[in-house]
Amino acid sequence: MSNLSGFKQKMLSGEILAGTFLKTPNYILVEVLAQSKLDFICLDAEHSPFDRAALDQCLSISRALDFPVLVRVGENSAKEILWALDCGAVGLVIPHVDTVEKAKLASKSARYGLGGRGFAGSTRWAGYATEHMPSIIKRANEEMIVLAQIEEPAGVDKATEIAAIDGIDGLFVGPADLSVGYGYDHQNSDELKAALVSVGEASRKADKAFVSFVPNPEKAHEWNKDFGVTVFFIASEHNWLRDTANSVADKTHEIRAHLKK
Repeated sequence: MSNLSGFKQKMLSGEILAGTFLKTPNYILVEVLAQSKLDFICLDAEHSPFDRAALDQCLSISRALDFPVLVRVGENSAKEILWALDCGAVGLVIPHVDTVEKAKLASKSARYGLGGRGFAGSTRWAGYATEHMPSIIKRANEEMIVLAQIEEPAGVDKATEIAAIDGIDGLFVGPADLSVGYGYDHQNSDELKAALVSVGEASRKADKAFVSFVPNPEKAHEWNKDFGVTVFFIASEHNWLRDTANSVADKTHEIRAHLKK
């Protein structure tokens, strides 16, 4: 089984998965991160300057290297969802899902069927017209992932109903927006902790993945232990580039102290 075809089952089985957001719209970074031990990455088309061409280039590398890449779309629209999936995304993160209706729209837009995802056999997802329709539809149902991002208090209140929707494969707690929604300028509130407990319970009750963003592996360990999160979007390549650059610079600058002795 390939990494792409087996990724959804890993996520739904509760396996601990480590990924990150890619903020820089460049396919070379996808190629480099595919050489890492990360289980997946997510192209952030909501908060970063990804256009359709950049998505297409990055997802071509994903498919060529059998490396799972999701896309966080800019908005919950059939158009953006179709673009990401046709280009080859293994799954989607849908932002600001705070009602059952929004969750149903995302699920429908991502699935083949009447009023849903438009069918085209000529796309990268469909193997550029090398795959027959029954196989394409079957593979889409088996492989494609939709994560509903819960980042408003109303979404927390509706988490059980959202998780129960067929075609929603996991709930993704967005701790930053959720904290802002509760009126805080930090991510340590009792309300956020209660939301993580509530959304986690809703996910497990429906046999769906429980996902969140964390800044580092230490927080991942903590949130797995305290709340049962199993799929982690850890920081972004911006954080890692800067942190590694600072570490390298600091260690190199230690030479200055030795020269002064």
